[in-house]
Amino acid sequence: MKTADGDSTHGRIHKVVSRIPRGRVATYGQIARLAGLARQARLVGYAMHALPAGTRLPWQRVVNAQGAISLPGKSAIRQRELLEREGVRFDARGRIDLDRFLWQPRSRSETSK
Repeated sequence: MKTADGDSTHGRIHKVVSRIPRGRVATYGQIARLAGLARQARLVGYAMHALPAGTRLPWQRVVNAQGAISLPGKSAIRQRELLEREGVRFDARGRIDLDRFLWQPRSRSETSK
């Protein structure tokens, strides 16, 4: 699985993640569906985990289906800090209101008009 190749599995995932705008989040499952990998949310997690340090891909914008951060420890703290800097807000339970912050990408037919 080549990660630099846009047609590889990780490359397809990276392409979708790169489209998530600042101040929005997407779920692992949503990224999988948009990358043509329905029901492969875990694979999205693996692709995010495999990113090199210092990547410019907005990995912090990917959260779980409950609107929570799935990373442990210091990585979770870093992800939350990055999202808060973008204006994403967390509730008292540490969850993001997906009704408010979930990315809703335009369909291909809308973007080609």
